[in-house]
Amino acid sequence: MTKVLVLYHSQEYGNTRKMAEALAEGAQQAGAEVELVNTNETRASIEAFRAADAVAIGTPDYFSYIAGNLKQFWDDWYIAQRIDPKGLKDKPLALFCTHGGGGKARGVLENLARELGTPVSETIASQGAPDRDTIAALKELGEKLVEAI
Repeated sequence: MTKVLVLYHSQEYGNTRKMAEALAEGAQQAGAEVELVNTNETRASIEAFRAADAVAIGTPDYFSYIAGNLKQFWDDWYIAQRIDPKGLKDKPLALFCTHGGGGKARGVLENLARELGTPVSETIASQGAPDRDTIAALKELGEKLVEAI
């Protein structure tokens, strides 16, 4: 079965979690097995990333940067790919972020993600809580991610 990893960071308001769950729903409807990992609750596993056929990554904008716990994933990934790059690059990607008005973390997320694979669509951003249109777009993005495998 196709495996999709949805790696994200969400805490106080849960806006990024809502986005992650919508994307995961779309991927599941397209037939994928989905693993949701909130880096606020657990450290992201390099082996889970390696085992995934496609990956979605989401972050809130904290001071124009990605969440620190999500950055920890990139640090772990950097070391792991230098030791054994198998399964750590060239994955279909979906990117999403939330912000309170700045939204500059989007560019940071996109730059970091270039090392992991190729986005299947533009990054979806939401200022505050995602509205119905954003939720629908995320479900579509989840489907596109599965189709790209």
